[in-house]
Amino acid sequence: MSSDVSWRAMIAPYLKPDTRLALFQLATTLVPFIAVMGLMLVALDHGYWAGMLLFPIGGVLLLRLFMFQHDCGHGSFFSRRWANDAVGLLLGVLTLTPYTAWRASHAVHHAHTGNLDRRGVGDITTLTIAEYQALPRWRRLQYRLYRHPAVLFGLGPVWLFLISNRIPTGNPRRRWRDWLSVLGTNAALAAMLVTLIVTLGPIAVLCGWLPVTLLAATIGVWLFYIQHQFEDAYWESRPQWDFQTAALAGASFYDLPRVLHWMTGNIGFHHIHHLSSRIPNYRLRACHEANPAFQQAPRLTFRASLKCARLALWDTERRKLVPFGSQAG
Repeated sequence: MSSDVSWRAMIAPYLKPDTRLALFQLATTLVPFIAVMGLMLVALDHGYWAGMLLFPIGGVLLLRLFMFQHDCGHGSFFSRRWANDAVGLLLGVLTLTPYTAWRASHAVHHAHTGNLDRRGVGDITTLTIAEYQALPRWRRLQYRLYRHPAVLFGLGPVWLFLISNRIPTGNPRRRWRDWLSVLGTNAALAAMLVTLIVTLGPIAVLCGWLPVTLLAATIGVWLFYIQHQFEDAYWESRPQWDFQTAALAGASFYDLPRVLHWMTGNIGFHHIHHLSSRIPNYRLRACHEANPAFQQAPRLTFRASLKCARLALWDTERRKLVPFGSQAG
């Protein structure tokens, strides 16, 4: 595409939220989620361990609710800001995500994706080969451990959703909204868990709620990883960095079966989402299919995406993400 005008014209028909469609998505996900969680927790409370068979369904529905919260944070799920914020705050308790604080850091991620000079906020930490080689040995080991799949997709979701999201950071005077968001979410989450424990007992909550939460968190972390961590991704320093190129070359089109796109709230059309975060999840597919130019984005199938878990360093000469074995030292 030759100019901002061309891509802006292509996305324009898909920018307007549809309140009825958003409410339909919310109702057909939130109500089943509550029903599945209720059945599972009651079954576990009565010693029926077959209730655990419901936990994958609960995890998928919770993941989908997170995607709706994600849209709310971008102001794209509903047409009214108050509706986006109200639903986003509610879903943030279920997804263990402080809505206002997350919205601010995620906006930074969108503004600087692929910019080598603005890494560190809302990103998977990524070093260049030169940066890695300049580290002392213990820092190299630290980075290797961080990038290991068992840490990124095993310990990572636990750390992010159960621990990191519970701790406010920054100056409480200057970032009081973030502090209020974290502490308010913590209080609401604590009230919910205490109510469940008092009503159903700790075993039901531990064996029901926790696996559902961790499954959704693990899939969510994988999706976030694969959206930007692939071999032919885009990283550039200023002044060469370009927003449009970062969106269409630095965010993947995760080409999944339709049912998986449904489960993941169409976030696989991530290149379009980064081009314009104001497009609701329920319009991303239509925008992609109507515009051949968007179909040239980096495409990943599920099978091909599994190989990306090995990638760890940005090779500035070859302009590729490479595994550790591709660099000396």
